[in-house]
Amino acid sequence: MTVPRALTIAGSDSGGGAGIQADLKTFQELGVFGMTAITAVTAQNTLGVQGVYPLSVEALKTQIQSIATDLNPHAIKTGMLFNAEMIQLVSEQVREYNWENLIVDPVMVAKGGQSLLLEEAVEALITSLLPLAKVITPNIPEAEVLTGMKIVTLDHKKAAAKKLHQLGAQHVIIKGGHDILGDTVSDLLYDGQYFEEFTGPRKETKHTHGTGCTYAAAITAEISKGRSVSEAVTTAKSFIQAAIEEELGFGSGHGPTNHWAFNKTRF
Repeated sequence: MTVPRALTIAGSDSGGGAGIQADLKTFQELGVFGMTAITAVTAQNTLGVQGVYPLSVEALKTQIQSIATDLNPHAIKTGMLFNAEMIQLVSEQVREYNWENLIVDPVMVAKGGQSLLLEEAVEALITSLLPLAKVITPNIPEAEVLTGMKIVTLDHKKAAAKKLHQLGAQHVIIKGGHDILGDTVSDLLYDGQYFEEFTGPRKETKHTHGTGCTYAAAITAEISKGRSVSEAVTTAKSFIQAAIEEELGFGSGHGPTNHWAFNKTRF
């Protein structure tokens, strides 16, 4: 039996709600062996980010090579890449090892407003990494930065998805958590030909730290198993819906989601 394996290239969240911690928890819950290449160490909790300490490009490269030459992941997820040099390195490594299942979560800003991607890195993400992506998973603010468009309506989402696809991403999913109105959250998937919506009820809660990381990690986990992108997003939507609805409820600020909620009936 082949064990599905997934690599997350992202930052470490000391609070455990986002970053590589959220990715590994999600991989584990979905039956996938998780590996990491850490881009930066952050000091953060539910109140915000108190510090960001990036690793060297050499340290990141060595981590990726160690995994690639021995453990060979079936899918790769990127999260916080911090600067243009790291983005360029990851792009080079993806090409070198012919990794086709790349899921790009364009992490730019933490829940508390702290910037997690330097401004000059945005262009590198667009030109170097996005064309390699099997899936890119921006929320609405991230999609606005990447496309230069204002996104309010469904038609805006569709236009932005088309533009991101034209920039090279094979599949674009624009998450709807930042939609202004409505009792539902609708995520829009575009594959270059067709649109598909994934809808769930909106839960009013402040405990949503790490939702983007978790959602993209669930997609990555399912793709590592050989699922189609649509199948992967279906599972990811259910996973994050459960993680938000069955809230843990701790922390004075934006608390983490519940990564074991999806599988709670097994315990």
